[in-house]
Amino acid sequence: MSSSVMLRRAPLLFALIAAPAFAQDDADGDAPTSLDGVGRITVQAGYRLTSNATLYESWYGPKGPGAGLERAPESNGAPVGALTFAYAVSDMVELGLDLVGTTQNLRLTEGQGDGTTVSRKVTTLAYGLLVGLRFQGVLDVGPQGLVPFVGLHTGPTVISSQREGSALQENVAQAWVGSLGATLRLSAKWGITAEYRLMFLRGPVESQDTARFKGPFSFSSGGNWFSLGVTYTFPPDPSRPLPTF
Repeated sequence: MSSSVMLRRAPLLFALIAAPAFAQDDADGDAPTSLDGVGRITVQAGYRLTSNATLYESWYGPKGPGAGLERAPESNGAPVGALTFAYAVSDMVELGLDLVGTTQNLRLTEGQGDGTTVSRKVTTLAYGLLVGLRFQGVLDVGPQGLVPFVGLHTGPTVISSQREGSALQENVAQAWVGSLGATLRLSAKWGITAEYRLMFLRGPVESQDTARFKGPFSFSSGGNWFSLGVTYTFPPDPSRPLPTF
């Protein structure tokens, strides 16, 4: 079976696999209207839009390695992924850990010693662990309610780039993220989550002649992140016995 056929059938396969879980959730009852004590795991994938205008302007500027050269095709986006572990410490506040990652291929034009030019690929990668707070609520929308949220996150992120023919450039930077999204609860435990993240994160890019072009040259792995995923919820356990003294 070809990969294209498998991709076309993926939604059907997911529906067949998830249907028994949704049916069991319906048998277990409704999702709680209070979010206090609720935990969740969310897996998301998506795309980010990042112009990298700052990198291109400095690289092709009057003092850059690409001054006066024809620009290579610009990349304005890349795939992203996120894995979230979260727990609601109250009905309105959720504390979470987000594992995030993204990669992108850029191209930059350089001059050669013999007067010719070459377009080289720059492979970039960023991944990190973010800690954050989300403020949320429950709206009476959909099968089991809609949970909108807004959040603020920060954490250490490894960000690197490798220009063709050069050494790996790597740095650990502090990422800052604002998020906005919602989870449509399809059953007591399963839901679909859509999230938008605005991230601020930059990493280094090496030029071919560090003696002449010291930079700094940097690229962005931040920008506008759009993602869609699946959420599994752990409802609070009201039957948990209280300690006795």
